[in-house]
Amino acid sequence: MSCSPDPNENLAKAESQIREAAARGAQIVCLQELFRSQYFCREERSELFALAESIPGPSTAALGKLAGELKIVVIASLFERRASGLYHNTAAVLNTDGEIEGLYRKMHIPDDPLYFEKFYFTPGDLGFRSFATPFGRIGVLVCWDQWYPEGARITSLAGAEILFYPTAIGWHPSEKVQYGAAQLDAWRTIQRSHAIANGVYVAAVNRVGYEGRPEQGLEFWGSSFVADPFGQVIAEASVDKDEILVAECDPRHAEEVRRNWPFLRDRRIDAYQPILSRWLDKDASGE
Repeated sequence: MSCSPDPNENLAKAESQIREAAARGAQIVCLQELFRSQYFCREERSELFALAESIPGPSTAALGKLAGELKIVVIASLFERRASGLYHNTAAVLNTDGEIEGLYRKMHIPDDPLYFEKFYFTPGDLGFRSFATPFGRIGVLVCWDQWYPEGARITSLAGAEILFYPTAIGWHPSEKVQYGAAQLDAWRTIQRSHAIANGVYVAAVNRVGYEGRPEQGLEFWGSSFVADPFGQVIAEASVDKDEILVAECDPRHAEEVRRNWPFLRDRRIDAYQPILSRWLDKDASGE
């Protein structure tokens, strides 16, 4: 969805869309990254820390009540104030009883033009996790995490059948014409690859709309999608419209794919120690 500068307005909008999604049969509803505000990481301003909230807090209370009423699961990406001077980019999983099933704190924190997240967020310290729900075990990673196969792999090994990626990604106006199509294609491709490599469903949930000054803002490219365990896109939203995307994820299909493409069986876990290194020098690589 697109966001206004008013956090309360965005919460009300999200609640309305959650109700509509549930009415259309959705059992697990995932909101976009930092849905309660516009994407404030476009600039470094200390007063924007006032947007943060505790967890549990007002957003989890409101959305937990809604999840309990509708008997659904809600994934809410929030700006968490953990303590004075300590903030995280955190996803809360609210289960069908309205309670917080668990949290995931964004592990990979970017620092790029108009994505100044290192100014605001401490890297996550909860690791890669999966969460039990009545509709299956799910995993949540956040935006920049989506470029790292390690996070997707570990979350899948923890039992997740669906990986959700709340996201806020878009084009710099000056780059769109030259690089826009390739950037969007790379974004879709890397997440489809996580689905294939792990035999899981992947749901990427992005915001839409333009935020910021002309030539100094971001045009979020929407294009939220769900890929099946074979990497096929089974549902995709538009580039520029508020939209609810509903897709059916069948665990039997994941079982079938994993039986025929048994990547988890054939992993050489005895040979992967080098991946724990930041870089391999010539001696370590055997050259």
